[in-house]
Amino acid sequence: MTAASPLSLSRRQGLAVRQGAIALIILLGLVLVLPVMIGDAFVYHVFVTICIFAALSTAWNIVGGYAGQLSLGHGIFYGIGAYVGMMLMNVGVTPWLGMFASAAIAALVAMVISYPCFRLRGPFFALATIALLEVFRVLALHFRDITGGATGMMVPLNIGWEWMIFRERLPSLLIAFGLMLVTLAVAWAVRSRRFGFYLVATRERESAARAAGVDTVRVRLMAVAVSAALTAMVGTFHAMYLTFIEPESVFSLTLSIQIAMFALIGGIGTVFGPLLGAVLLVPITELARGWLGAEAIGLHGFVYGAVLVGVVLFMPNGISGLLDRFFKTRAPARTAPGEVAAVAAAPRASGNPQIGEDVLRVSGLQKSFGGLRVTRDVSFTLREGEILGLIGPNGAGKTTVFNMISGFLEQDAGTVEVRSTDGSWRTPVTPGDFAAIGVGRTFQIVQPFAAMTVEENIMVGAFHRHADVHEARDHARRTAERMGLAAYLDMEARSLTIGGLKRLEVARVMAMEPRILLLDEVMAGINQTDVRRAVDLMLSIRDGGVSIIAIEHVMQAVMSLSDRVLVLNSGEIIAKGSPGEVVRDQTVIEAYLGKEYIDAQT
Repeated sequence: MTAASPLSLSRRQGLAVRQGAIALIILLGLVLVLPVMIGDAFVYHVFVTICIFAALSTAWNIVGGYAGQLSLGHGIFYGIGAYVGMMLMNVGVTPWLGMFASAAIAALVAMVISYPCFRLRGPFFALATIALLEVFRVLALHFRDITGGATGMMVPLNIGWEWMIFRERLPSLLIAFGLMLVTLAVAWAVRSRRFGFYLVATRERESAARAAGVDTVRVRLMAVAVSAALTAMVGTFHAMYLTFIEPESVFSLTLSIQIAMFALIGGIGTVFGPLLGAVLLVPITELARGWLGAEAIGLHGFVYGAVLVGVVLFMPNGISGLLDRFFKTRAPARTAPGEVAAVAAAPRASGNPQIGEDVLRVSGLQKSFGGLRVTRDVSFTLREGEILGLIGPNGAGKTTVFNMISGFLEQDAGTVEVRSTDGSWRTPVTPGDFAAIGVGRTFQIVQPFAAMTVEENIMVGAFHRHADVHEARDHARRTAERMGLAAYLDMEARSLTIGGLKRLEVARVMAMEPRILLLDEVMAGINQTDVRRAVDLMLSIRDGGVSIIAIEHVMQAVMSLSDRVLVLNSGEIIAKGSPGEVVRDQTVIEAYLGKEYIDAQT
């Protein structure tokens, strides 16, 4: 099948964006206009609640959706906003200033408590946030002189815009609507910039993001600070709207779960999904409470559960995923990269370039895991313009060496030095240090950012040198053209074949403009046609001025690519030299190649 033309694809994407924008404007207009047209106080309350929960859920989504940190303790920041705003109001400070003070305090608290929690993974992070929420609730109960304790605090009923307290409902709706627009604008700005790409990359594959030079801890701390600040601002206003707060309601696990639930149902990780979730669920629960009164106690939990089950079964991507089907015209099905030679083939390089000075020096690397010594005094150099093959049996320690020369694993002994562009030798430590000095790597088990498109995957690498989104996108497209991926830029990475995924990972690293490229079995599991194309591509990359170390088991590729070959066995280098010399070494034959390989070559 043939790929859709870029022009027609661009037109369809532009049409989808325009349709989505029109639908969003209509939805926001209805949220603001409908209660004014109806003029009922209860309807005003429902739409104020929609705006508040849409804002809270959108703020949560920056951490829970973009960064993938499932926080169930966001009530902490909501409670900080409510209490700080009210306490400042008691000393004569307007909530308009109080919300910014509460935002600053919440952001600081969020970074302090989140930093240690980021070491936890999976459900343990969520459990830690729940525990911290309970700590704040108990503290609020204990310091009753400040918080009012279990009896709570009443808001001084100072009427007027200065104090965010009104007799009519319309001004409250306008403020809630404005806060919702602010959170939506911030969420959109985060997602559409380098920061947002880094957050999604960290969520999808943290190790691959670190290899691309992303400081994953820093970007998650920034995300939680922004999310907490927005949540606290909404909390300040909501306290003024309710005119009463107490620890059980503001530091509430139920509230925190509600906030996350709206994003999950509307479309987690999307900009406007939380808004859709709030628009769907809040009217149902609030109208049920209004109509049924005391009989509806606990009904909202049943409604949330029923809707969540339906979404999981029939709309796994949430409401926003369902709406995408109506606003996007799907491109025709296309063959994945690696299946069409005319698209994927790279020109074969002619001749071996002159090899220059050393660019990498590895000396005496040793690494043990408990009583198991994985590497023993591994030393070698890589020269400019050279392709160095690293071969050996499974378990020989090859990937461990790669992890040490890219910052993912700290060596017990030995040094790794990289020559910088100014000629000085440096000793990087972290993956970010190695990326900054021009060392890029792939992984033995391919690690794409599955939920991102091919273009976005490559952009994550391009951001290392190009902070501007448009520049990064242009660089990513040029890199995709070189890698044979230009026809697949709009496809999600998860839809590629294994050959396409390996090519994509190389493209992401090449977008970083590295000087040293570490390739970890990029030809494993692909067919012979793709192997030949991969060899051509590696030679083309080498001719572009990139020095390469390649771990490989495909001897056809090793013999075609390598200027020198190192053989690792049981953590030790047992042979080194040209490919022809190494394959004739009796020690290598016995430890790795076997006599069958030699017989097949003769």
